[in-house]
Amino acid sequence: MSGPTEPDNPAQRLDARLAPGLAQREAEGLRRQTRTFQRRSATRVQWQGRECINFCANDYLGLAADPRVVAAGEQALQAHGAGSGAAHLITGHSPEHAALEAELAEWTGREAALLFSTGYMANLGLAQALAGKGDSLVQDKLNHASLIDGGQLSRARLIRYHHADAEHLDQRLATAPGHRLVMTDSVFSMDGDIAPLKQIANHCQAHQATLMVDEAHGLGVLGPEGRGAAAEAGLGPAQVPVFMGTLGKALGGFGAFVAGSRTLIDYLQQYARAYVYTTATPPSVAAMVRAGVAICREDTGPRDQLAARIAQFREGAEAHGIPLMPSRTPIQPIRVGEAAPTVALSRALAEAGFLVQAIRPPTVPAGTARLRVTLSAAHSEADVEALVAALATLWK
Repeated sequence: MSGPTEPDNPAQRLDARLAPGLAQREAEGLRRQTRTFQRRSATRVQWQGRECINFCANDYLGLAADPRVVAAGEQALQAHGAGSGAAHLITGHSPEHAALEAELAEWTGREAALLFSTGYMANLGLAQALAGKGDSLVQDKLNHASLIDGGQLSRARLIRYHHADAEHLDQRLATAPGHRLVMTDSVFSMDGDIAPLKQIANHCQAHQATLMVDEAHGLGVLGPEGRGAAAEAGLGPAQVPVFMGTLGKALGGFGAFVAGSRTLIDYLQQYARAYVYTTATPPSVAAMVRAGVAICREDTGPRDQLAARIAQFREGAEAHGIPLMPSRTPIQPIRVGEAAPTVALSRALAEAGFLVQAIRPPTVPAGTARLRVTLSAAHSEADVEALVAALATLWK
C-alpha cells in the first residue's frame, strides 16, 4: 500500500520546467545577470567598490547628466508631480507631452508626432497597426529585436532580407504579396553600421512599398541638427513616411516617438495598442527631453566632440592591430568570436577600470560575440587613450 502523496505545488512544478533552460544558458556561458551600480555620472560608474570609466552606455551626447536637462526635469517635477497617472488618451497627456510632440515633429520635418513609453513599444505598435493579414512586413536580418518581434506579432507575412543588402531587398519586394511595409534600423545597434537608406528608399518607391526607419541610434548623432541617418542621406517625409526615434539615448531622457503625417499619427492613436493601452511617461521626463532636443539642435559642440572621440578610438585601435568593424558611429564593436573569451576580456577590462559590455548570442549570431564599445561626447581624450592602451595589452 503506497503512502500519502505529496500535494501538488504549482510553483515548484513551474520552477522544474524552467530550470533546464537556465542550466543550458549557464553551460553555454550565455546567462545574463543585472549589475547594480552604486553611483553613475556621464562617464563614470561605481561597481563592486571600484570606479570604472563607462564605455557601454548609449548616452552619446552626454545629455543624461547635463545640468540644463536635469533642471528642466526638476522644474516639471515640482509642477506636475512624479507620474502621469494614466494613458495619454485618458488623463496622462500633459502640456509637456503636447509641447514635446510638436517640437519633435518640427525637428524631424513631419506634420505630427506621437509619444510612446518605450522604443520597444513603438515598434510593436507600428508593426501591429500598419501591417495585417495578407500584407508583407519586410525587414533587415539584423534589425533590433523589437522590430522582429513586432513583425512576428502582426498577422502580416514576415520576410527578411540580407543585412544592409538593398538589392536583396529589391528581390524580396518583387515577390512580396499585399501591402509592403519595409522596416529597418538606420544605425544597427550591435554592428554600428548604417543602412543604405537611399537605395532602400528607391526600391520602396519602385515597388510602392512604405518605408519605416528606426532612428534609435542615429537621432542626435547623424545628419543636420542631429536629425538622423535618413536626413543625412537627403531623405524626407515623402521617402520615409514613418519615422521612429528614441528619447533615452542621445537625447538623455526616456521614451520614444513616431513622426509622420497627421493621418498616420491619428491612425496610430486609434489602432496602435502599445500606445492606447499603456501609461504615459511622466511629464518631467518629457520636459527633460525637450531640453535635450533644444541642446541637440542649437549646439553642435557635443556632436563635434563625439566625432573627435570616435576618430581617436578608431585610429588608436587600428594602430595597435585591434580589429574593428566598419562603423563611423559611437558604436564601435570588436568582434572576438566565441562567448567565453569575449566575457573574459570584458571582465579583465572591468578589473582594469573600464566597463565594456560583452555581447553574446542570442543578441548576435553564434560565432560573432563581441565587445561593444560605445563612445560619448562626455568622454575625455585621456579616457579614450587609456581604454585603447588597456585593449592593446589585453588583445595581445
